[in-house]
Amino acid sequence: MEKHILMKKITFLHPDLKDKQAILSLYRSMIGTKGCTWSMDYPNEEILENDFKRQAIFVIRNEKDEIIGAISIDDDSEVDGLACWSDSLKPAAELARLAIKDDYQNQGLARFMLQSVMEELKKRNYKSVHFLVSKTNVRALRSYAKLNFERKGESNLYGENWWCYEKELVR
Repeated sequence: MEKHILMKKITFLHPDLKDKQAILSLYRSMIGTKGCTWSMDYPNEEILENDFKRQAIFVIRNEKDEIIGAISIDDDSEVDGLACWSDSLKPAAELARLAIKDDYQNQGLARFMLQSVMEELKKRNYKSVHFLVSKTNVRALRSYAKLNFERKGESNLYGENWWCYEKELVR
C-alpha cells in the first residue's frame, strides 16, 4: 500500500530481519516524549523478536527506504481479557507499539498506519481491533478520534492508566 504525503512516497509493509535495530532505535526515540509510557524495558528486543516470529509487525518507509514508523499486532492475554471489549466483535486483534519518527509526526502517518493494518486484519478475518492508549497521549487520542474508534472503558495495567478503544472492522 502506498500513500503520497507532502509529496513523499510512503510504503507500508512487513520489515526484514535486518531492520530490527532500526525499529528498536525508533522505539527508543519515543521514550520521554509527551504521553509516551515506554521505557528501556518496554518495548525491548525480546518483544520485537516475538513480533517478527509472529509476522505481527509492520513498518512504513519513506522514499529513501528509511523506517519512519512501526506498529504491531500484540498478543497480550491481560489486555485481551479486559471486560470492556465487545463479545460480538470477536475475534479481535490488539494493536500496540505505534511509533512515528519525530520528523514525520503530525502528517497523518499514524492514521495511515492504523488504516493499513486494519485492512490487513480484515484479510486475516478479525472482526475488530482494540488497544490501550495513555490518557496523556493527546496526539494518539486525536488520531483515534478521527478514525472513529469508540472508547469502551478504562483500565489500570502495568502501573499506568489507560483508555480502552475498540473499532469494528467493516468488510
